[in-house]
Amino acid sequence: MSPPAAIHETVVPATTNGNGLMGIKKDLAVKAMINGQAKTLAEMENKWESFTFAPIRESQVSRAMTRRYFNDLDTYAESDIVIVGAGSCGLSAAYILGKQRPDLKIAIIEAGVAPGGGAWLGGQLFSAMVMRKPADVFLADLGVPYEDEGDFVVVKHAALFTSTLLSRVLSYPNVKLFNATTVEDLITRPSPTPTNPSAISIAGVVTNWTLVSMHHDDQSCMDPNTINAPLVISTTGHDGPFGAFSVKRLVSMQQIEKLGGMRGLDMQSAEDAIVKGTREVVRGLVVGGMELSEVDGANRMGPTFGAMALSGVKAAEEALRVFEERKMENGGN
Repeated sequence: MSPPAAIHETVVPATTNGNGLMGIKKDLAVKAMINGQAKTLAEMENKWESFTFAPIRESQVSRAMTRRYFNDLDTYAESDIVIVGAGSCGLSAAYILGKQRPDLKIAIIEAGVAPGGGAWLGGQLFSAMVMRKPADVFLADLGVPYEDEGDFVVVKHAALFTSTLLSRVLSYPNVKLFNATTVEDLITRPSPTPTNPSAISIAGVVTNWTLVSMHHDDQSCMDPNTINAPLVISTTGHDGPFGAFSVKRLVSMQQIEKLGGMRGLDMQSAEDAIVKGTREVVRGLVVGGMELSEVDGANRMGPTFGAMALSGVKAAEEALRVFEERKMENGGN
């Protein structure tokens, strides 16, 4: 919602200034501002003594926020695709999905208050972001400028990439970000196969506000919420408090035997492995980014971000392919 435009208090101009037509024009310009709204910043210049915001009641602020939030909860309780994790990989997937399929409802669940994951800085608190080619084509599509260093490019500040990507994603009318919200579990359905009678498919996510989820051990039971979706893309990063959540849950549900465990840093092999390996790990769950390295035992890549962006692109591609396959399996519905 846009902030209220500024208004100015009534000012009664003097008209008997002896300037004839010039004085009349000045008076008309001032009168146009009386009880009106500034249309440009230039109209606000040097008028701060008479400045005031448009009137509002505190309850209007509360209602404006809560009405929209609960409408979003209602709208996205049934989504087409849920993305878990709004780091560089998850946001890149959302960017492609929102751009290519405006007909789909895309919900993004992010545990942190600030989306973007580790992509606000390049590495070790340094600001520049390095991406190996051909990830530069993704930057070009976004409109993010960079310096060309031959086999790699450099964005002057990682925050420029992340803020641009985030703003593009949030501008899509069919994409909703629920931040400060965590995925506590996966919704499952029996999906037996000839080789695995206990196989399941993922049918959505179980959510809670992150602060609530962090206090289950010292508060009384606080039950979660849910979002149903035929397809989930999980990009929660490498193992950590909220990292690799979905694949660790697959192990505990005995859907995969164990995690391969992320290996040491090797940029040369790591980035290729993450992009090429991005796929549907179990029915209904596409895994990308560093979360995938925990499944496959791939190397970590360190402070180079091309694989995160292109893994997101491939995750979106895989998700759309699977989405259409399942749609055909269900008779086109």
